[in-house]
Amino acid sequence: MGMAKFTYLSEEVLKGFDNYKYSSVDTSPISKYVTHPFWNWVVEFYPRWIAPNLLTLTGFLQLVANFFLLTYYDCSFYAASKDHPESPPVPNWVWLVCGLNMFISHTLDGTDGKQARRTKTSSPLGELFDHGLDSWVTLFMPVAMYSVYGRGESGVNVFRVFLITVGVQFCFMLSHWEKYITNVLFLPWGYDLSQLGLTFIYLLTSMGGHDMWKFKVPIVDMFMSEVFEIICYVGFFGLTMPFTLWNIYESYKNKTGKMLSLWEAMRPVIATISLFSLMIIWAKYSSCDIIELYPRLFYLTTGTVFSNITCRLIIAQMSNTRCEVFHWMLIPLCCIVAVVILMAPGNLEIYILWCYALIVISAHVHFGCGVVREMCEHFKINALTIKHAD
Repeated sequence: MGMAKFTYLSEEVLKGFDNYKYSSVDTSPISKYVTHPFWNWVVEFYPRWIAPNLLTLTGFLQLVANFFLLTYYDCSFYAASKDHPESPPVPNWVWLVCGLNMFISHTLDGTDGKQARRTKTSSPLGELFDHGLDSWVTLFMPVAMYSVYGRGESGVNVFRVFLITVGVQFCFMLSHWEKYITNVLFLPWGYDLSQLGLTFIYLLTSMGGHDMWKFKVPIVDMFMSEVFEIICYVGFFGLTMPFTLWNIYESYKNKTGKMLSLWEAMRPVIATISLFSLMIIWAKYSSCDIIELYPRLFYLTTGTVFSNITCRLIIAQMSNTRCEVFHWMLIPLCCIVAVVILMAPGNLEIYILWCYALIVISAHVHFGCGVVREMCEHFKINALTIKHAD
């Protein structure tokens, strides 16, 4: 009963949601000329009784399905490597399923807000539900993509891919940190570009299999997997971070944002940077090379803690309340890293990682369900169905 009555949202936060108004800017040419016209056409086929949050959840579960499907066929990311015959290649039909799931998920994620406006059911819950699940998707998308080229003779090692997932997650956090300071969500150009690109890659792989990516790109003399890695960093440092910093600078220059002090503005990024720093230290100083043994679990654990931290940032940003500096999930992580560095526990780390993963995943799901329930009660709405007027 104690767990059932546990509340996550204070009265101050709920009152802040009452005054919330969504504000965003989308300057992406792909969004303007391709995806939004397509989504405007698609949404007209939806029955009006379908709740927008149901579209959001369905799209999210499709990407989770991709993650588990590839976990089954390529648990250790060796399926693309000919040096590991014990891991057969991922069947081509799996890539077709992944491509279709990716495309449909992107479409559902792009039309949920349009369905909300169409059915007059827009609410702060819808935005929080959407962006909260997106924060977890930042893990599932790059990790699923890793199976296309994997690790091995022409792939990329698991630690370098971990840094890619960290980059994706950090850029996602930056967008909401930017909104926390400026009051405006500047949608990154990489959103549509990355999802359409992944869909295209999955569909190509369904026709040619892993081997079609085992080539070196002329001039740069690098494997395609390494070129893709560089493209990711170009996206991070070229398409996302500079624009975020510029928009924040403009908000201070024009006095259009919250005009927070340096400390208050930096509060939201401390927990995220602490998480990534601690996980990188764990990976580098592990006495059993834990990220090599259980890369998927290591990625999933990091992504889950990140999602929980980011969801709390989104709540603070939407409710115009003060974002917390530290996060309780980092306390056991600090202890784990200390044990790894000071005691070198060896294979005991495997059990430690499993325990920590189960704890944070359970806590995150409980947090998500609790927040949705509390907001539904506050706004007197249903999460996954449209409540008809009496």
